[in-house]
Amino acid sequence: MAERFRDLNQPIDVALLDATVSAFYGTGSKEERSAADQMLRELQNNPDTWLQVVHILQNSQSLNTKFFALQVLESVIKYRWNALPVEQRDGMKNYVSNVIVQLSTSEASFRKERLYINKLNVILVQVLKHEWPAKWSSFIPDLVSAAKSSETICENCMVILKLLSEEVFDFSRGEMTQLKIKELKQSLNSEFQLIHELCLYVLSASQRTELIRATLDTLNAFLSWIPLGYIFESPLLEILLKLFPVTSYRNPALQCLTEVAALQFGEFYDLQYAKMYSIFMIQLQTVILPATNFPEAYTNGSSEEQSHIRILESTLENRATLLLGLEYLIGISYVDDTEVFKVCMDYWNLLVLELFESHQNLENTAVTSGGLMQLQARMIPEIVDGLSSPVLQRRQLYSAPLSKLRTLMICRMAKPEEVLIVEDENGNIVRETMKDNDVLVQYKIMRETLIYLSHLDHEDTEQQMLKKLNKQLSGEEWSWNNLNALCWAIGSISGSMMEEQENRFLVLVIRDLLNLCEITKGKDNKAVIASNIMYVVGQYPRFLRAHWKFLKTVVNKLFEFMHETHPGVQDMACDTFLKIVQKCKRRFVIIQASYLGEKEPFVLELLTGLPSTIVDLQPHQIHSFYESVGQMIQAEPDSVKRDEYLRRLMDLPNRKWAEIIGQARQSVDILKDQEIIRSVLNIMQTNTSVANSLGSYFFPQISLIFLDMLTVYRMYSELISSSIAEGGPFASKTSFVKLLRSVKRETLKLIETFIDKAEDQPHIGKQFVPPMMDPILGDYARNLPDARESEVLSLFSTIINKYKGAMMEYVPRIFEAVFQCTLEMITKNFEDYPEHRLKFFSLLRAIGTHCFQALIQLSDQQLKLVMDSIMWAFRHTERNIAETGLSLLLELLKNFQVSEFCNQFYRNYILTINQEIFAVLTDTFHKPGFKLHVLVLQRLFCLVRSEDIFAFVGLVLSSVHMQVDSGAITEPLWDVSTVAYPYPNNTIYVQDYTIKLLASSFPNMNAAEIKQFVGVLFESKSDLPTFKNHIRDFLVQSKEFSAQDNKDLYAEEAAAQREVERQRMLSIPGLIAPSELQDEMVDL
Repeated sequence: MAERFRDLNQPIDVALLDATVSAFYGTGSKEERSAADQMLRELQNNPDTWLQVVHILQNSQSLNTKFFALQVLESVIKYRWNALPVEQRDGMKNYVSNVIVQLSTSEASFRKERLYINKLNVILVQVLKHEWPAKWSSFIPDLVSAAKSSETICENCMVILKLLSEEVFDFSRGEMTQLKIKELKQSLNSEFQLIHELCLYVLSASQRTELIRATLDTLNAFLSWIPLGYIFESPLLEILLKLFPVTSYRNPALQCLTEVAALQFGEFYDLQYAKMYSIFMIQLQTVILPATNFPEAYTNGSSEEQSHIRILESTLENRATLLLGLEYLIGISYVDDTEVFKVCMDYWNLLVLELFESHQNLENTAVTSGGLMQLQARMIPEIVDGLSSPVLQRRQLYSAPLSKLRTLMICRMAKPEEVLIVEDENGNIVRETMKDNDVLVQYKIMRETLIYLSHLDHEDTEQQMLKKLNKQLSGEEWSWNNLNALCWAIGSISGSMMEEQENRFLVLVIRDLLNLCEITKGKDNKAVIASNIMYVVGQYPRFLRAHWKFLKTVVNKLFEFMHETHPGVQDMACDTFLKIVQKCKRRFVIIQASYLGEKEPFVLELLTGLPSTIVDLQPHQIHSFYESVGQMIQAEPDSVKRDEYLRRLMDLPNRKWAEIIGQARQSVDILKDQEIIRSVLNIMQTNTSVANSLGSYFFPQISLIFLDMLTVYRMYSELISSSIAEGGPFASKTSFVKLLRSVKRETLKLIETFIDKAEDQPHIGKQFVPPMMDPILGDYARNLPDARESEVLSLFSTIINKYKGAMMEYVPRIFEAVFQCTLEMITKNFEDYPEHRLKFFSLLRAIGTHCFQALIQLSDQQLKLVMDSIMWAFRHTERNIAETGLSLLLELLKNFQVSEFCNQFYRNYILTINQEIFAVLTDTFHKPGFKLHVLVLQRLFCLVRSEDIFAFVGLVLSSVHMQVDSGAITEPLWDVSTVAYPYPNNTIYVQDYTIKLLASSFPNMNAAEIKQFVGVLFESKSDLPTFKNHIRDFLVQSKEFSAQDNKDLYAEEAAAQREVERQRMLSIPGLIAPSELQDEMVDL
């Protein structure tokens, strides 16, 4: 049967094709569907199938078969359209247009074939993206003319116009070249008058519901970009407002009005805007009465999302209408529906941000902003003279709705990430097991909004929160949800108040919460209150640093919570303790002389009671506790005291370690006991936690255990190898081997953490690296692949990154031990040993960056192995591995460029790199690497220069030695003995190679397009943004990235925007929580 589809010189058997498509979508056997799938794929991939599309569409009785034919046609239009003869393009264009008109003429066929017509509309728009306006200049007039012949044709014309607008203005980035996008936008703008006249005619004259709705949908797609005169200087707004109360048209009319409200139109149309809003509010009151059930009216209620708020402040009448609209939205915001609340919060965030920014700007520039003052005076005519009057007028105008908004925010505050205790579906208080990302996003926007509200009126914010808290104490509003929302709101405004006000506020809050914990009965109730106390105090480190009495009380309360076995309480207590210590560490190591009875630093009191404090904690909680105490010790400036504190902190794990090592010296078999192995693992993890806090100051402790630790490491490694050798690959999955490997990994992590956190002191590297060479590095080389720890690679990567050139002498040994054996593990496929992959290339990058001379000393064969492995890395589909490989390649290119081996290296590898980079650049699986792909290509192209001219004498080339910049290639890149054509310079040679490479890879592009692309690349190689844009356009032209999500091509620009936003947030007190700031908050 498949043979009958392969000969396309004859008309295809449409009945057979219908049967094949039916078998594919049918409920037959798996074999039948598989065979049908194979035949359809072959047919789809045949380059001549599209010539049968018209025959199929005319004769098929199956809608699925027609869709299959249109899919084939759509692929040809997208990828091969410009390569088709003009006659074929015109024929297909005319056929599609005629079928659409034919099917749209009568009501019956239009409804029956609606799905088919919709697909034909999409096909027509794809054609338009190629043909219009240059080759089909009459399209818009033809379409408008056709629309006037029939209401069903008109309805479909509206659908086509909507699709066209969306393609050009919404989905064009990454779909079309920037020049084409600009051309289409200009054409739509210039011909919009015809479309505008048609829309107004339909809306005013037609009685057909479907047509009017389709017209409103089309207008909605156009309103965001058309010239403003078409909106405000025509009857359009009047028509939309008349349609709004009509149930059938309410939603699409409302969407159009919302689009108009979102436009930026300066001051010219303020009067029309205010009139539109006033009429709309009058009509809204007839549609939704104040007593209406708001959830049922949600869709209409969301219409209040208007951005031109100042226009409505201009007269008393407008202000009354504005405040009425805000009252509506406050009511809607209380609806217990997540989607409703999200929409409302988006609006409130925009409104409060606008008010805050105008308030902040006027305060900052009150003396010099005469022009702005005049603007405000014009907007609010009743303001009196004086610099602060506009601010006060606006604050007074919005004071009532903003106060109600603060109440709303405090009542409905979302849960922050730090809170680990939640109420489950059965009403029980449990530890949270999974983060809800939607809730975290909601918390972020609510927190930001509440920060702005706090800045606008600190007193009202404070009074509302304290009033709510008093009602919790009195029991009037006591509930878990009410207390949670209140405390989350209190914690969220940290940093927004002046310090004096914050101190006064927090004293009352913490006192009331502690009292509430004392007077409330019930384990679940106490767990909820404890969770909230911990969250609030963790958000206000500035207050705690300034109030030792409260700090000490809070920490002792946390120690109490560490004995509370209710799920989540201990975890949150340890987390909060660590967060507080990180911000207040100095307070714990100095004697607080201002408080009676304080005769020693708190850290000594803590160390004395440490065994009893941690007695009820789980191992992972103990590690967090030790890390917190390590933070305190790190803040002690006196080295003698610091070492003594460290000795006392590590007393318990060191005694246990000494006991285990003592027993092992008598009988090494003791180390095979699983309980002993767990104890060793726990000791290593505790040491790692402290090393993470202390950095260089951990030196006395690691020196004490280091050699014994390496001995245990070697023994456990031998045990693992023998177990795997005896038991095969499955032995590595036994609990015993897993436990042994955990000890090895934690040992490596401990050493790596210490070296990474320690200050850059080469003597530490010289002391610790030599003893590790055989127990760790040699062990890695000797082990079976399944027994090799990837942490060995990351450890030596950290060592080289830390001590750089000082490790040069060890690189050959490192290379010998890990390179060949690891490469064999990871190059068999793209799945096995994922951890080894990334860490191997990170190690290679560290060597390439800091010990480049060691790479130069490799043999040609070894260097080729390195380059092959790098290319293998950036071909990897795992983003981290690919980006590490590309970053390493850039480092090597840069280092070789300034080395004496520049000519030799680039002669061997420049074309290969060029080919491989273009391969991943045009592969949609590697889009996230776009930025690095561009940088590599730019560096390659900048290396070759047209001014480096080479003279030929017969077949012998002698380079003309010229004055060249450091790092330039001074010799031909081609092999003179094998390349017959004498290229005048390296630029022409690389250009010619690149043109041939792309021509063979993209047969759908003609030679002129490829030659032009390569030419402009070389012309713009010194201008990175232009260079990058040319490559983006090429990816669209080549159709490799068409119809894809192309946001990764613009990732660099998106990152720059995020940084601008972060800087803006840092400029507003409280917008980034003090607990999240790192270097910005110093504990003095």
